[in-house]
Amino acid sequence: MEYILLAIIVLIAVAGYSTYVKLIKLRNQALEALSGIDVQMQKRFDLVPNVLRVARRFMEHEKDLFTEVAALRSKVMEGYDKNKPTEVNSHVQAMQSLSDKFGQLMINVESYPDLRSDKAIMEAMHTYHEVESHISASRRFYNTSVIDLNNVVQIFPSSVIANMVGVRAMELFKAQEQAREGVNAEAFLY
Repeated sequence: MEYILLAIIVLIAVAGYSTYVKLIKLRNQALEALSGIDVQMQKRFDLVPNVLRVARRFMEHEKDLFTEVAALRSKVMEGYDKNKPTEVNSHVQAMQSLSDKFGQLMINVESYPDLRSDKAIMEAMHTYHEVESHISASRRFYNTSVIDLNNVVQIFPSSVIANMVGVRAMELFKAQEQAREGVNAEAFLY
């Protein structure tokens, strides 16, 4: 009888440890995916000052939008603790806001024929589309990783172990309406 009890205890301990290992692996994978978005966002950050500098010459009345983009860029570049869900969520929301505003800026660029014909803007637009493609792929990887983690964190019995070791669900990266509209690349062909 005591061997059966011991076997049950060992089985529970092994299952608990196995679940713990799975939680940590999934959390680390989600954090790695978040770092991938950060790397791609850094490419966008490097593009923002160039676009703003060139666009300011043509779009004087868009001053508020320039200020918002610059402020959001600074906010996203601030450090955050990837192990604190609230800071990760704030960072993801700030990235979404920057994506939205920068997308709005790029859409507004289309309204200015002189600006569209500027070589620096043409190159920036090409780079922008390339970076957006990479960011989109990074978001998909991140969201897949977060869904995998959230499933394990939220489903019993692994939810009990997740709560005990402090592994929390993470927020998905959602596309904003403006970002989904994209930029009309055909406008730059004329």
